[in-house]
Amino acid sequence: MTPPPSATARAARAETKADPAVARLERPTPAGANAPGFGSDVIADALRLLDIPYIALTPGASYRGLHDSIVNYLGNTKPQMLLCLHEEAAVAIAQGYAKVTGKAMVTAVHSNVGLMHASMAIFNAWCDRMPVVVLGATGPVDAVKRRPWIDWIHTARDQGALIREYTKWDDQPASPGAAREAILRGTWIANTVPHGPVYINFDAELQEMKVSDPLPPIDPARYMPPVATAAPAELVRQAAALLKDARQVLILAGRASRSEEAWAARVNLAEALNARVVTDLKIGASFPTDHPLYAGSPRAITPDAIGGLENVDVVLSLDWVDLAGALRHWGSTPSVKVVQISLDHRIHNGWSMDHQGLPAVDLLLSADPDLVVPELMKEIGKSTKPYAVPAPRKTTDKEPSGFTNEHIARALRKVLGDRPVTYTHLPLSWDDGWVTFKHPLDYIGSDGGGGVGGGPGISVGAALALKGSGRLPIAICGDGDFLMGVTAVWTAVHYKIPLLFVLANNRSFYNDELHQERMARMRNRPVENKWIGQRMSEPEVDLAAMGRAQGAQGFGPITKPADLAAALQKAIAEVDAGKVAVVDVRVEPGYTAIMTAAMTRAGN
Repeated sequence: MTPPPSATARAARAETKADPAVARLERPTPAGANAPGFGSDVIADALRLLDIPYIALTPGASYRGLHDSIVNYLGNTKPQMLLCLHEEAAVAIAQGYAKVTGKAMVTAVHSNVGLMHASMAIFNAWCDRMPVVVLGATGPVDAVKRRPWIDWIHTARDQGALIREYTKWDDQPASPGAAREAILRGTWIANTVPHGPVYINFDAELQEMKVSDPLPPIDPARYMPPVATAAPAELVRQAAALLKDARQVLILAGRASRSEEAWAARVNLAEALNARVVTDLKIGASFPTDHPLYAGSPRAITPDAIGGLENVDVVLSLDWVDLAGALRHWGSTPSVKVVQISLDHRIHNGWSMDHQGLPAVDLLLSADPDLVVPELMKEIGKSTKPYAVPAPRKTTDKEPSGFTNEHIARALRKVLGDRPVTYTHLPLSWDDGWVTFKHPLDYIGSDGGGGVGGGPGISVGAALALKGSGRLPIAICGDGDFLMGVTAVWTAVHYKIPLLFVLANNRSFYNDELHQERMARMRNRPVENKWIGQRMSEPEVDLAAMGRAQGAQGFGPITKPADLAAALQKAIAEVDAGKVAVVDVRVEPGYTAIMTAAMTRAGN
């Protein structure tokens, strides 16, 4: 009997199959166009060749030709438009979709102005190493074809320069044939590890030109060969020997796919080595947080954050986001041996510093960690002795004082039980011990680039990819993040994408309050003034009403911990009925003492 597909596999299939509920929306009157008659029809054909189900967009005249082709030539299917109210939301939705499926979705932005709106979300996708194909457009390159005023201000000589330093590749093709090739190449590059966004800019004249001779048919698979980057066998043997001979291994489980097989391989490797394992809330779940070898997701790797560091003599980095920062505990010249498995160095550049500090590395395997870990296991073999169980992580059943994010976590645990959940976003102050991750889809990671406002759109894209997976998508967003990205909620409601937003609303940009407090203490000035220019009060924003304004079901504000579980139950019932729910939880400004100390150690 064939076993049922895993949740990961069901979610990944979304890349080639649009959701039926979404597909029934916005059906155009048949136009009878059966052959490509214009340049934009060729572009639309190329998108269909790649079997891309959706294109998230905010309309703009610069790509009116492509817009028409998707509607009247393709019939608004494969890809189907997802109307967004802001370009930043359009790109964020594509990023969230990729975080679940591992494959690029397409988004379209209007000329230079739309690209400027979208630039923050593109940077998020870049830092998050997520594949996104961004289609843009420019007013006619030929100046004599431009309409007065509007085409001139919406035309740039080198539009790709706006985002070239945080995309993997960009192009501005000059013919229908070149446009098809650019879409194939761009999608291939975006989907090749290390993943990242690409940008393809289409001249308005190219889109609207008539095509007399159709392009010859092609097999897209021949132009997008799979790229699997493994490590040389000799380097794998060297790494395995170093790890087997170690007194104590610390595994930094960094960027990883949502593959269940790769997840299981990491667990097997940790058990074979009796290694302690650390994860990072900046990226998606990469190791079960209820495993005895799990040591936490600290903001800084220090003895008080991780037990047993005094015995560590080998550190294994599986594409850790900031390896140099993680090694600071062992000094400027680390006393431990370091094995790094990563391809990230291949896309570092001189503009963005997201590559972090240059780490000390004794052995580099320039390869995909998902492919290398099973090969390491073959060399190391299974452990012949039971792995050592570290001291249990410190937890407490004591009810936290006040009304904090921990109350949100406790209420969700109470209401959800063992129900499969995907956390599509978590706030900066979240503690990894509050909820347990047992599956790679339990948590998909943060926005990537620290761009406040990305959480709502990313969550909508992830929820779209999760439809039919049996998982409940939950976005826990801060108030500032939600307010900047709130229009993405409308897209979720319009396209019937069930999603729960739980808003940790402290009415402040509180992380910056900590910075102002630090400045005041350093300069011997009043810390009592740290709230000025930070607090959203007089009036306080009604976030539940903001959700209702987008068509969602709004709950709250919830001002007492005792009322939270009941509100969440009602909100989840609405999501189960196919709706979007927004719960405004008025938590107090402030972090726990442990959290504040950890953020201080990490340099936040």
